[in-house]
Amino acid sequence: MNPAENYILKTPQPYRHMLLELQVLIEHSVPEAQLLYKWHLPFYYLDGKMFCFLNFRKRFVELSFPKGVHLEDSNNYLTAGEGRKNLRSLRYHNFEEIDAEIAIGFLKQLEAIL
Repeated sequence: MNPAENYILKTPQPYRHMLLELQVLIEHSVPEAQLLYKWHLPFYYLDGKMFCFLNFRKRFVELSFPKGVHLEDSNNYLTAGEGRKNLRSLRYHNFEEIDAEIAIGFLKQLEAIL
């Protein structure tokens, strides 16, 4: 098993379920994205560039976009990264908060930018 998949599968519930859902959303929305492991996190790369990554943070999970500052977010769904100028994230505290349409919208937007 690759380290990125291992990270997801070793995350405690209910966060594992959330990460698996986000993994499915990413891989179905952007099938060309390649899952790798960088900085101890599951990272997706597209055309050799960092695309997005998944992160478990004790009380929530994040779908993060290293180039998220370039995304259009008129409804303020994205959270700025702590001290990082370009990073933006979708944060989820429970499974019910995951809105596939919103997540896919940002994934498609980022895919068009890269």
